[in-house]
Amino acid sequence: MSVSTHVLDAVAGRPAAGIAVRLYAGDELLAEGVTDGDGRCRLTGEATVAGPHRLVFATGAWFADRGGAAFWPEVTLTFAVAEPAEHHHVPLLLSPFAYSTYRGS
Repeated sequence: MSVSTHVLDAVAGRPAAGIAVRLYAGDELLAEGVTDGDGRCRLTGEATVAGPHRLVFATGAWFADRGGAAFWPEVTLTFAVAEPAEHHHVPLLLSPFAYSTYRGS
């Protein structure tokens, strides 16, 4: 299974590079990575089961590294996987006090 994300800093209007991201299926850690200079991260896991999966973004540490505070120490996005063979793209638009997401393509 593969999952990708693209994190955008909505305040600065640019990619959010350097955010640690973890992918889980239930309590099992499948993969982890860090967003690149374009704010993108691709995660590949061994899971072949349908069901809920989670992306966990270390947003508090990322804001702290930039001298700011954030209301969200981490952002967890839970999404349903119906077909594990499909690629799933889950973008995150981020600011210190709000975030938004959607199913990407």
